Amino acid sequence: MSLAERLSIALIHYPVLDKNQDLVATAVTNLDIHDIARSGRTFGIARYYIVTPVQEQRNLVDKIRTHWLEGWGSTYNPKRKMALELIQSENSLADALDDIEKRTGKKAKVVVTGAAGRPNSVSFEKMKEILASDPEQHYLLLLGTGWGLTEEVFNKGDYVLEPISGGGDYNHLSVRSAAAIMLDRLFGR
Repeated sequence: MSLAERLSIALIHYPVLDKNQDLVATAVTNLDIHDIARSGRTFGIARYYIVTPVQEQRNLVDKIRTHWLEGWGSTYNPKRKMALELIQSENSLADALDDIEKRTGKKAKVVVTGAAGRPNSVSFEKMKEILASDPEQHYLLLLGTGWGLTEEVFNKGDYVLEPISGGGDYNHLSVRSAAAIMLDRLFGR
């Protein structure tokens, strides 16, 4: 099993912060559904979870996924079908972690990400070493929406991945761009 096949991604829509640092649930976006799935398929990850407690949002994810897997979209764009096969909607982070444990027989280690640096962050090089160190261990990479993940989520992590930075004072990538960069840094050649 490759390193990437032992990694799943969870796009967290709750609990996240808004620009006033209030706890909110953010809306699922069509671009995030498609683009992170495409990046995930490109690098060979195990699963892409879209996590929201809002039932209507999970229904939307499932409707889009079904369109590309079983509907007209499945024959119109087979490559899109391959990417969207990775997607699974979940009510909570705990549900995503439970699913990984059911599928693999092991508890996943949680890797939290964010745009702000933290003293306990590990570099991408170190994370690659960690991934390679135990060929049986599974990992879940958490991506935040809105203005980032809550402290509660950071506290549940086993690792905090260093932020992506262009070197300037502006650091506000779209989550789908950040996901692609992270996967390339971890698994690209």
